[in-house]
Amino acid sequence: MVKLDRLITVLGGYGVRLVGPGAARETELRSVAMHDPTDESPAVGDVFLAVGVESPERAAELAAAAHAAVVLLRGDSAAADGINRACGQHEVTPLVVDPAVSWSQLAEVVYGLVFEGRETESGRGPSDLFALADTVAAAVKGSVTIEDRLSRVMAYSSLQHEVDSARHETILGRRVPEAIRRLFTERGVFAHLSVSDEPLFVPTSPSHGLGGRMVIAVRAGREFLGSLWVACDAPLSEQRARVLRDSAHTVASHLLRSRVSADLERQVESELVIQLVEASPDTTTALGKLGLGPGPFRVIALQAHAHGERHAAVLLAFERATTGFGWSRPGRSALFGNTVYTILPSDEDPAAARDWLHTIITNLPEHVTITAGIGAPATPNQLPTSRNEADESLALHTARPGDAPISYDESWDRILLQRLRTAAASGRVPPRGPLADLARHDAAHATDYLSTLHAWLRAQANLTVAAERLDVHPNTVRYRLRRMRGITDLRLDDPDERLAMLIALATDAERA
Repeated sequence: MVKLDRLITVLGGYGVRLVGPGAARETELRSVAMHDPTDESPAVGDVFLAVGVESPERAAELAAAAHAAVVLLRGDSAAADGINRACGQHEVTPLVVDPAVSWSQLAEVVYGLVFEGRETESGRGPSDLFALADTVAAAVKGSVTIEDRLSRVMAYSSLQHEVDSARHETILGRRVPEAIRRLFTERGVFAHLSVSDEPLFVPTSPSHGLGGRMVIAVRAGREFLGSLWVACDAPLSEQRARVLRDSAHTVASHLLRSRVSADLERQVESELVIQLVEASPDTTTALGKLGLGPGPFRVIALQAHAHGERHAAVLLAFERATTGFGWSRPGRSALFGNTVYTILPSDEDPAAARDWLHTIITNLPEHVTITAGIGAPATPNQLPTSRNEADESLALHTARPGDAPISYDESWDRILLQRLRTAAASGRVPPRGPLADLARHDAAHATDYLSTLHAWLRAQANLTVAAERLDVHPNTVRYRLRRMRGITDLRLDDPDERLAMLIALATDAERA
C-alpha cells in the first residue's frame, strides 16, 4: 500500500506530473491495473495504467470502469485542460506521463511502490492481500477467504459476518479441513474451478458445519492459481457477482507478483544457506541476511518421493519448506541437487527439528513420502559438520524408511555401523579370516556358530547372558566356542581381535 502523496512525489522524478487538484493526498492505493485491449473483462485496481490509450476521455472511462482513484496516461502541457476535464467527469485523478518515459520503466516503479515492501505476518507476498480480502468482503457483504491451489489459506477478511464452524477451522488450520475438501470434491466444486471462470454457489451442509459459499477461480491465462470464497446464504446478485469476477482478476495479479517475488527470495535464501553449510568465510553476514540469530542450529536433510519414484516431489517439499502461513518461518532452506537442506534454530533437544519435519509432512499430499536426517547441534562455524551428519542420518533413514527420521546425536552408534557397512561394501573389510571360515561351516553343516560368537561377544564373554539371548543352555555356548577353535584360528583372548570381530558381525547384522 502507498498513499497518493508518496506516489506523486516518487513519480515526479520520472517525468510524471499531477494535472489539476485531484483526490486527497492521503488516499491509500492498494492495487494496480493495466489496460489490456485483448481482455474483455475490465481490469480493476486503485492505480490504472492507460497503456496504449490515446484519448484522455477513453483513458478516464477505462479508469472509472477499473474503480481506480488514479490514472496514468500520455499527454503534454497543451492537453492539460482536456485531460483534467475528462478525468474530472469520472472523479479520477490524472497523472500525465512524459512521452520520453517508457511504460515498462514506469510500470516497474508503480508496481514496486504499491505492491512491494515489507513481508507481513501472513508470509511472503504483497502486503495488501489481506486488505484486498477486506475490500471484497465490504463490497459483497460477506466474509472472504483467498486460497491457493491446494486449499491453503493465503488471506482472509477481518470483516466477520455470520461465521460458520467450517470457516473457523479453515482459518485456524490455515487450510480447508479434509472432510470439507471431500465434500467439495463430491459436489464437483473443484471440477468446476478447474474449467470455469464463472462464480459457483455451494449450498449449506449442516452436518459439516458449512454455511453457503460463493466461489470463483483465480486464474492467470489458463493457469489455475487458487480460488476466492465468499460466505453467503444464497447466490450473489448479479452486481455483487460482477464485483467477485473483477476481484478474481485483481487477486490473480497479486498472486503472480507474489510468486515471482517468492521465487527470487527463495533463490537468494538458497544461495545463503548453501554458503553456510559449505563453510562460508563470513557466517555472521550470511546469518544476518537470513534473519537468523547466533545459534545453536541443526541442519536437516530431506528428500521427497512420490508414487514410488525417487525425488519426484522434492520441488514440492522445497516449496512447503519456504512458504509461511501467518507465522515467521523458524528455519531457512536450500534445494541442492535432490535434497532440501534446512538450517533450524535448535538446542540439545531434537524435538524442534522433529516438529518442523512433522509440519512439512502434514502439509504434503498423502502420496508423498519423506526421508530425512537431522544433524547434531552446531554453532555457525560447525554448520558444515552438522550438514554431513544430516546426510549420514538421511542415508540411514533411507535404508530404513519405516523408522522415524534419524537424529545424529541420538543414533551415532547406528551411523558408525553405517559407515563401517559402507567400508565393507567397498571391499575394505578382509574377505578371509575366522569369520569367513565360520560362515562357510555354518552354510555347509547348518550350524549356528556365527550367531553364537556374536551373542558371546555382545555379552562381553558372559556365558549366561549369551545363552539367554540364544535361548540355549550355557554349556551349549561353551561347547560351540570350543568347536569353533577347531575350525579356525579363533583368538578369543586377544582384545583387538574380539573388537574387530564384534564390529564385523555388527555391520553384517545391520546389513542383513
